[in-house]
Amino acid sequence: MPELPDITLYLEALQQRAFGRRLERSQVHSPFLLRSVEPAISAAHGATVAAFDRLGKRIAIGFANDIWFVIHLMIAGRLQWLDTWPDRVSKQTALALGFDNGTLLLTEAGTRKRASLYVLHDRAELEQHDPGGVEIGQITAAEFQAVLQRRNHTLKRALTDPRLLSGIGNAYSDEILHRAKLSPIALTSKLTETEYERLFAAVQAVLDEWLRRLRVQANGAFPRKVTAFHEEMAVHGRYGQPCTVCGTKVQRIRYADNETNYCPRCQTGGRLLADRSLSRLLKQDWPKSIDEWERLHE
Repeated sequence: MPELPDITLYLEALQQRAFGRRLERSQVHSPFLLRSVEPAISAAHGATVAAFDRLGKRIAIGFANDIWFVIHLMIAGRLQWLDTWPDRVSKQTALALGFDNGTLLLTEAGTRKRASLYVLHDRAELEQHDPGGVEIGQITAAEFQAVLQRRNHTLKRALTDPRLLSGIGNAYSDEILHRAKLSPIALTSKLTETEYERLFAAVQAVLDEWLRRLRVQANGAFPRKVTAFHEEMAVHGRYGQPCTVCGTKVQRIRYADNETNYCPRCQTGGRLLADRSLSRLLKQDWPKSIDEWERLHE
């Protein structure tokens, strides 16, 4: 799922290409995409783009006639920019927005169609689509701690809760926790002041570093390789590979469609966290430490 650095990069690219441009036509290709009934998407035809905004992981496009589009890419949704209106589109194309200088496509891979588009009457309706999480760049360390302590959750859940923090998802939360040297299952109520300061610094550093890195990779072009997996990442998507800091093999916790990656030496004091599927299967044979796990895999 595109997260804060990726969404920011999309918004910057759209600002350069579509701000002030007139929407001439549109086509919704997926029956699952459009989630609102009124106004129709055609209500924005003929209007120029007057604003872009980000609501958590959602992209909001505002037109001069106060019609707004709110796009949530979810897991597999991606954006593309073409210089002309396409003669044909792929089966993955869910939406085409034709401006007077090019076309914005929304594509979604896979069979589970989760991406969404809402067409709103005015800016006031945007509040209904804002999850409410605070912007990490607009708060202090003390405010950050207060936000996470509203509910007693694991750090992984707290960082990815859009009602608490804006724009952080599965990938960057793994990187943040590794940078902060904190366990993903540590409880927000149990962290010390020093640990909260370290976590806040890690959030700022990781998001800032990845936004700068993605800008360099894009090099002014419209972002093409928006993914949750990058070779330069320390732990996310690196299960079984060596930690970039200590060399220990990265471990994982799997649940539903999500996977948390972590380094047991850097983050959990050598403790191996129970993977729900494997630990239930192995029961008493489940290794309790990374040393025991490594001996089993020698």
